[in-house]
Amino acid sequence: MTFTPRGFDLIKNVDVRLTVELGRTDMVLKDVLALTTDSVVVLERMTDELLDVMVNGSLIARGEVVTQGDRFGLRIVEVIGQSDDAPPEPRRSARGTGAQ
Repeated sequence: MTFTPRGFDLIKNVDVRLTVELGRTDMVLKDVLALTTDSVVVLERMTDELLDVMVNGSLIARGEVVTQGDRFGLRIVEVIGQSDDAPPEPRRSARGTGAQ
C-alpha cells in the first residue's frame, strides 16, 4: 500500500510508543525476587551488538547509544525493511493483558 502525502498527513500526529531494547534475559522468579541494589543482571546482548528499536512492539530499526549533553540518545544505524517474501511480524495486542 502506498500512502499519498495527503493521506499520510491524516495519521502523522498519531501517538505511538517507541521502545529501545538494551537486552533481555530469562530468570526464574526466585532470582528476580532476590535482586537488590547493586545486583547485576547479565543480558543476552553483546556489548558490540546494535540495540533494537520498536514502535508499538514491532521492530523497525537498529541503533547505537550516543550521548547528547547529559542525556542518552540513539543513532539509527539500520532501518528494517520488510521484503515481500518475509512473513509479517506478529501483531501484539495489549487487550486483556493489563499492559499499557
